[in-house]
Amino acid sequence: MHPVAFVFGPFTVTWYGILTALAFLAGLWTASRRGLRSGIAPERIVDLGPWLIVGTIIGARALYVVSYWREEFAGHAFADVFKVWRGGLVFYGGFIGASLTFLLYARLRKLPLWRTADVLAPSIALGAAIGRVGCLMNGCCYGRACGLPWAIHFPPGHRTYPQGVHPTQAYDALLDLWLYGLLTWLYRHKRFDGQVFASFLVGYAITRSVVECFRGDYPQFYWGGWVTPAQLVSLGILAAGIILLMVLPKYSQASDSTGG
Repeated sequence: MHPVAFVFGPFTVTWYGILTALAFLAGLWTASRRGLRSGIAPERIVDLGPWLIVGTIIGARALYVVSYWREEFAGHAFADVFKVWRGGLVFYGGFIGASLTFLLYARLRKLPLWRTADVLAPSIALGAAIGRVGCLMNGCCYGRACGLPWAIHFPPGHRTYPQGVHPTQAYDALLDLWLYGLLTWLYRHKRFDGQVFASFLVGYAITRSVVECFRGDYPQFYWGGWVTPAQLVSLGILAAGIILLMVLPKYSQASDSTGG
């Protein structure tokens, strides 16, 4: 755990911020290269980038603040809500914010919605993997106590010290990398627009739910202390992905038959 990368005058640059920025850059670059296979110019993906960044940060921070208001923000200066460089971004909040922003951008710029979503989907998994390394460096999203050989020990001052805990950030990063590879392969073999994006929803919901079984940082659990808030959201994401996989092939066939 090393939150601070370096200090430059009055500015403190954190590893969390650096790796979050790297996640966006890697995601946009790989998506821009992938878009060529679908006839989407790289500059159109790059132009989408600032929109996605803003939507992601607003959504991710908003859900974090709502989830941890009592523990981290109640009674503190309201300005703390905006200090994202200290950490505190929720993936699902960022995903929802980015999705809404993408819908608006695609409509305004007349981008093919599902085809472009397929271009972006593998890169979301890649960005999530890099972002989880930032979580590890920041000490957030930590796991439950365990005595396994690969348990990690955070330094004094961390909430888990001196216990060993599951390296949930590493679990998530490795599963996200696996999902990125799977979706990259699927992109080359997809049968209809939207298949890769829908598969991402299903795949991420499942892998995230598995990792959540080992998380220990939530202030509140549901259903007798077994279900995390992210697992509840995952149920909705999983359902959405399954519905899209069922509906989009029919939509694609209808468009082909009408010449659309």
